[in-house]
Amino acid sequence: MTGLLDGKVAIVTGAGQGVGEGIARALAQAGATVVIAARRAENGEPAAEAIRARSQKASFVCCDVTSESDVAAAIDHAVSQHGRLDIVVHNAVSPPGPPAPIQDVDPAIIEAQIATSTGAAFLLAREAYPYLAANHGSFLLLTSPAGIEGSGNLPVYATVKAAQRGLLKSLAREWGPDGIRVNALAPVAWTPALLTATEANPTLLTRLEARTSLGHIGDPETDIGPVAVFLASDMARHMTGQTLAVDGGRYLGL
Repeated sequence: MTGLLDGKVAIVTGAGQGVGEGIARALAQAGATVVIAARRAENGEPAAEAIRARSQKASFVCCDVTSESDVAAAIDHAVSQHGRLDIVVHNAVSPPGPPAPIQDVDPAIIEAQIATSTGAAFLLAREAYPYLAANHGSFLLLTSPAGIEGSGNLPVYATVKAAQRGLLKSLAREWGPDGIRVNALAPVAWTPALLTATEANPTLLTRLEARTSLGHIGDPETDIGPVAVFLASDMARHMTGQTLAVDGGRYLGL
């Protein structure tokens, strides 16, 4: 996929680790200049440096996606430092907390998930729109199969991920005449949280793999990243308003 995104500038939220970092690496491998937007410099700066160490282009900007001023500053950083903005990937997510019925979910967890997954998507869309319109860009949301089929264990997480899909379909209709494409990825891949969970519960990995048609959990860079590159590239120029489940066949309902 080298060269598919030559000359493009991308910003990826929550890219200091996990799926966001994998997508950022894949975009850079495809030729994009990548802005790593993360809350913590101790994660974000090393992620950017790792990309630069491969002779690819990346910078870091500190960004709490629930802050309107931080989001505006991150978009401004991308444009002022690199001259344009073509791709926005919203991956940042708030921890969903332990599985629990809705009446037992901490209200603080509800507020944080709404702000990080849904509210931040609105902020990013509003700030990025003029730059994406100028370049016929791509806006990509990281959602989840839980947002399609629901979840009896993580009802708030499933709800905010479903709300993201409502937003992407609305934006796809609104922004289509401007040449902006809006799509989503619903991945299942290794993240620090999943690694911690499988280490604490040795049977969890076996159960997860048994529910996945391909029999393994995805790698953020080599399994999820290329699909993000495809959606951000001109190869997907006639595709908008869609959600791709990139989960090894765990969810087959689309």
